[in-house]
Amino acid sequence: MEKEIRKRIDVKSMTLPELEEELVSTGEKPFRARQMYEWMHVKLARGFDEMTNLSKALREEYKGRFTYTALRAVRVQESKIDGTKKFLFELSDGNLVESVWMQYKYGNSVCISSQVGCRMGCAFCASALGGLERNLTPGEMLDQIYAVTLLTGERVSNVVVMGTGEPLDNYDNLLKFIRMLTDQHGLNISQRNVTVSTCGLVPQMKQLAREKLQITLALSLHAVTDEKRMQLMPIARRYSIDELMETCAYYFQETGRRITLEYSLVSGVNDSQRDAEKLCRLARPLHCHINLIPVNPVTERDFVQPDLSGIRAFQNILEKNKINGSIRREMGRDIDGACGQLRRRYM
Repeated sequence: MEKEIRKRIDVKSMTLPELEEELVSTGEKPFRARQMYEWMHVKLARGFDEMTNLSKALREEYKGRFTYTALRAVRVQESKIDGTKKFLFELSDGNLVESVWMQYKYGNSVCISSQVGCRMGCAFCASALGGLERNLTPGEMLDQIYAVTLLTGERVSNVVVMGTGEPLDNYDNLLKFIRMLTDQHGLNISQRNVTVSTCGLVPQMKQLAREKLQITLALSLHAVTDEKRMQLMPIARRYSIDELMETCAYYFQETGRRITLEYSLVSGVNDSQRDAEKLCRLARPLHCHINLIPVNPVTERDFVQPDLSGIRAFQNILEKNKINGSIRREMGRDIDGACGQLRRRYM
């Protein structure tokens, strides 16, 4: 019995051509795959039983042949401040992942997780405190968006892969997820409305550049010297800031898409005038956007964000140097909005 379960295929992680090939190999017509794909990725069916244009016998056959990813919400929190909703989803193996739904003037955005836990070890992030459990499948990444869509009753127009995990540490599944998310036979979300965040895995950033996708790549920089970055982000011991800046330039050259630099402001650590001026020098050749993020409080860490006047002063230095920078609007602060907080508290 155990051997049989291992052989079952995760049907929601299959592209339409893969599903067609799988079904045709057992005598089905290609249109059957298109029917199933539409049920999963357009109608957002939660299981084979909802696929009413398939016979009952066929639905039963598929239940025994495939696994079907349908995440279960075990906790939902809604912000009284801005309406942001945070979801804690249980996976089929009992692991938990977080997703956040945010409303903006330009549409609804969902921030999803790419891994259960994270092994990058960034000092200011709750996601890394328990280490990495496993990668998420393309189907598990997609179904965070599908489940949030069904639970909110709202269409998602923007997707941010910036929740728990390092997306480029799950490269193959991430790439497949992006292609399926933006495929015309699925939700058909524009690649320009997809953002992927990375702490700076240089080989994977270069590999992603060669894919020529039109997504936005956001680099979590958070410090302007290698010494300071190593204190905050262990990955800095492997890749220097000079390497990162060269890779960002390569990414822009290959894709024509501007990089976003993410910079978490930590009081007394990386928020000085000298830090701001050095950040300007790094950013200027890239013609990039800088996203200033007041660091989220994490119970196990003692980092605090600068006061509003300090944040504004940092931003003013960027503006005086003609660097495009904005302060990220804080969403869901009253509902454990930061990556990993809800999952860790629940566990």
